[in-house]
Amino acid sequence: MKHFFARHAWLGPLAALAGVYVAFAIAAGGTFARAATFVTMTRQTTVVAIAAIGATLVIVQGGIDLSVGSSVALATVVVAKVLQAGGGPVEAAVAGIATSTASGLVVGAFVTRLAIAPFIVTLGAMSVLRGVAKGVANEQKIDVDPHGLDALLAPSHGSWSLVPPGVWIALGLALLAGATLRYTRFGRHVFAIGSNERTARLAGVRVDSTKLAVYALAGALTGIAGVMEFSTLTVGDPTDSVGLELDVIASVVIGGASLSGGEGSVAGAMVGAFLMTVIRTGCTHVDLPPWVQEIVAGGIIVGAVALDRLRRARR
Repeated sequence: MKHFFARHAWLGPLAALAGVYVAFAIAAGGTFARAATFVTMTRQTTVVAIAAIGATLVIVQGGIDLSVGSSVALATVVVAKVLQAGGGPVEAAVAGIATSTASGLVVGAFVTRLAIAPFIVTLGAMSVLRGVAKGVANEQKIDVDPHGLDALLAPSHGSWSLVPPGVWIALGLALLAGATLRYTRFGRHVFAIGSNERTARLAGVRVDSTKLAVYALAGALTGIAGVMEFSTLTVGDPTDSVGLELDVIASVVIGGASLSGGEGSVAGAMVGAFLMTVIRTGCTHVDLPPWVQEIVAGGIIVGAVALDRLRRARR
């Protein structure tokens, strides 16, 4: 039984999610428990959830990425620029994803080739990418016709799919990434590097190429999250998603990942992302002022790291 819960660390956060949801349903009355509110929360979670999939890969292999928010903002700007130049929605989405993937590759190259700590590299990338986004957008929002991209996260309004396409895309990506992490050689290598990089290298794992692939995949997923963010905003906003990286990291850690590497799951990250949305939505429904909500959000981040420390101390 102990081994079962060790392998399914996301069950604890899932139980917490159920408890928090019921508590807010009771405290807020019928408005919170409505199906429409649940669907809205899934839409609001999509961007963080997709970015958290990539962050899970990075954190499991012992890294960190503080540039997620800036990369998402840059992706929205690139998407808007391509549409403004006459490109179609597919070309715009591909351009946004490609830009973030390239950013991930550059970050991975600095981490592997120059042996610079991921914290330092991604902290610098956070500033660089934000500056690039502002430069490309001439320091203003880019208003364009979304050409159908807004439908990715538009309300369903009785559609047979119940939730927007973007939510299904997020679930599909989570299933694919989760299966890759658990059942493939690449996934085993990611865990091995996070557990003990030196031992993994001695065992024949191609550490540098695996790390590079992880940061590239995380960048691609951040780009997809950026396309979803553009779908929500319908503008390219270089000042958007400030602090998003904190929500993403907190979601991964709440879901059972360790900031020291070697532990984590995509399922846990999804639960963590939705838990944060439930808490924010619940606070709104019980009329807590915005400043209290910010305190709660900060407390969640600190609490998530504290839980990580406690989990490791028990072992």
